[in-house]
Amino acid sequence: PGMQGNRHVRTMRAQAAKAIDPEREVRAARDALGLADTIANRIRLADALSAVNRPAEAIPLYREAIAAQPLPDTRTETKLARALFEEGKIDEAQQVIDAIAKPSGQSDRDRLDLLRARIYDHLGRKDDALAIYRDIVTRMPGEEARCRYAALLIELGRKREALGVLEEVEDRMKRLDRHQRQAEGDMYRWATDKLRELRAAG
Repeated sequence: PGMQGNRHVRTMRAQAAKAIDPEREVRAARDALGLADTIANRIRLADALSAVNRPAEAIPLYREAIAAQPLPDTRTETKLARALFEEGKIDEAQQVIDAIAKPSGQSDRDRLDLLRARIYDHLGRKDDALAIYRDIVTRMPGEEARCRYAALLIELGRKREALGVLEEVEDRMKRLDRHQRQAEGDMYRWATDKLRELRAAG
C-alpha cells in the first residue's frame, strides 16, 4: 500500500492498462467530452485517438480546439501537424508547421523541430533534417530523436556516425530499469538490432 503514490508504480500500472486495453483512454475521453464539451476535453480525445494510431479522427478535434481559442496554442497546433503527418497529409502538415509561432519553451520548440525534421526527411531535404536532429538530440528526453537521427545517417551511408549515436542510446538504456525501458521499448529494440548489424559489418 505504501507504494501506491510511487511515480514508477503509477507508470507501470498505466502501461499495463494501455497494453491490455489500448482503447480505454479513448472511451474515457469520449465520455468526458459527452459530459462537458470543452476545449480541454476535445484535445484529450484527440490525444487519445492519436495514441492509438487514429489520426484521421483526431485531426478535426484538434482543428476545432484551435479555432475555439482566442490566442494561438502552439502545443495543439504541433499536435495537429503531427496528426496530419501521420495521416500522410505532408503538405498540410508543413503548412501548419510553417504558420506556428515560435514556442517560448525550449521543450516545445524541440518537439516542433522534431516533427519539422521528420517532414524534411520525408520530403528529401536530408541535410536540413540532419541539422535539426543533430541539434535536438542533446536536449530531448527519450530516444526518438536519437533513433531517427541514426536511421537517417544509416540511410545516407554514414554508418560510423550512426554507430556512435546508437552507442549513446545503448549506454543510456543500460542505466534504466526494465520498467523504464518499456516506455520506449520499440525504439530500444530497433536500436539494439541496428547496433548488432553495424557491429557485425565491422
